[in-house]
Amino acid sequence: MQSKNPVFSRSRQQAATGWAGPTPSPDQLQNMYDTPSYTPTRPAFRTMTLDDVVVRGFLTLGALVVAAAAAWYLQVPPMVAIGAAVVALVLGLIASFTMSTNPALILGYAVFEGVFLGTISSVFEGMVSGIVFQAVLGTAFAFGAVLTVYALRIVRVTPKLVKFTIAAGLAALGLVVVNLIAGIFVDGGLGLRTDSPLGWIFSVAMILLGCFFLLLDFDSIEQGVRQGAPEKFAWQCAFGLTLSLVWIYLEVLRLVSYFSSSD
Repeated sequence: MQSKNPVFSRSRQQAATGWAGPTPSPDQLQNMYDTPSYTPTRPAFRTMTLDDVVVRGFLTLGALVVAAAAAWYLQVPPMVAIGAAVVALVLGLIASFTMSTNPALILGYAVFEGVFLGTISSVFEGMVSGIVFQAVLGTAFAFGAVLTVYALRIVRVTPKLVKFTIAAGLAALGLVVVNLIAGIFVDGGLGLRTDSPLGWIFSVAMILLGCFFLLLDFDSIEQGVRQGAPEKFAWQCAFGLTLSLVWIYLEVLRLVSYFSSSD
């Protein structure tokens, strides 16, 4: 009596034909030849988490702060600080346009930028005592305020907002360059960087623009975590946060200096 159990039926068929199975046809042989003996699996990578961004962010900001403290303590000459700023600018542009996740490149930017920030902060502190502490507090307040606004979804990052922020950033940098060129021929240039109502307004606008870039950074981090970006993308997120915070710090430092020097 033949069993209807498929396992038993298959066993009987194999016993009848032998474990080697039936002789394959030419088409089956061709398929066996075309099919690799094994399919290599794609190497798995760990996806980025918020903790990864926090750790890389602390490393990047830590390198910047340590370099700034060293430059302040060693009283780095202004010309050396300017050279460090140029190097930091080049490294920052490379990291930005190539979306690099190279830790050496990003930490290198942080170190050179830190040397510049330490020297310029020392100069401002020499003119107005306590101004660096006020600028740090102002930057921390801006960071906390933007994070709160983003977390509560008071302002949503949309494609239109991204385009507006990038366009405004390019326009602001263009105005700074024009102001520098105009300053060669006219004292104070366009007045964008002078202790005047126009200079105050421009500094406030630059601070707000830096806050909008922070919004874009937070959205980039959230999207990267949600979409399963590779772990190394956390370096690019940390770089973006550092860049925005440096922008805000320098503008707050300048704005506070206007009102402190007026006292």
